[in-house]
Amino acid sequence: MRTIEINKLVADNQERLGIEWAGGRDGGSRALSRDTTQQAHVGLVGHMNFIHPFRVQVVGPAEIAYLNTLNQHDQEQTFAKLLVDEAGAVLLSGIGAAPGYMTRLCDAAHVPLLTSQHPSPHVVDVLRLYLSRVLAASTTLHGVFLDVLEMGVLITGASAIGKSELALELISRGHGLIADDIVEVDRVSPDLIEGRCPEVLRDFLEVRGIGILNIRTTFGETAVRPRKSLKLIVHLEDLSDEQFKRLDRMSVNTSYQEVLGVKIRKVVIPVAAGRNLAVLVETAVRNFVLNLRGIDPTREFIERQAKLMETGS
Repeated sequence: MRTIEINKLVADNQERLGIEWAGGRDGGSRALSRDTTQQAHVGLVGHMNFIHPFRVQVVGPAEIAYLNTLNQHDQEQTFAKLLVDEAGAVLLSGIGAAPGYMTRLCDAAHVPLLTSQHPSPHVVDVLRLYLSRVLAASTTLHGVFLDVLEMGVLITGASAIGKSELALELISRGHGLIADDIVEVDRVSPDLIEGRCPEVLRDFLEVRGIGILNIRTTFGETAVRPRKSLKLIVHLEDLSDEQFKRLDRMSVNTSYQEVLGVKIRKVVIPVAAGRNLAVLVETAVRNFVLNLRGIDPTREFIERQAKLMETGS
């Protein structure tokens, strides 16, 4: 289970959101997580909510306007309801300095009290996206991850089948490398998988017979990408001549591979002498884009044949 402390959340977003400490500094080690079994009723970040409390409670001008309608005692009692054990932090957004009673209560409860001068909707949007990335479910995949025609494509296959050589050919044709060998993937939303390269392997591609290449140095800045959403898996399969001949050339069944609970479209390309795999991968991506638009050439061809047979009979 991935977690993040409030101290790191503040440090990572201090420049973008101008977050400052106003109280409860000794609660900076409080951790946020996506442990949905223990905290299924608690959201991660949002505006002040007593019924469905968030781990990071954002208090903006509207919430302060409500509190100001109460007398001093009721203000303190109402604000104290936010400082429960599950609370990660309270963030005052776009209201200036923190009221004294908030600082005092947060210090006593050891709950971080933060301030930002940015509008509260902007703060909520930024923190939700940030937390979705740092707390996303993650795993690692083996293969070469590329940006092909603006689509994240993972090339998989047995060792020494030619994945790196294919990647090198695609890079030379103007496509981009994201990761070679080990790909770190996160589920950043219910139906979106994002892949990136481990820091130690960034920019490098190993090609048998040549060695390790620095793609950024060899091909330039535009030949590498920091991350990409995984949309298509291309699996290279070494088939014998007999197996190659027995392939179903009119198959209309679509195959998928599940990654972190998300189904990713999978295409199997047989490896054989004389086949231009780079062109085949590019074409597979173009065909995938057509499928997303509801266009299926194979099915169209089968339907056209069926109509001709009916007309002929």
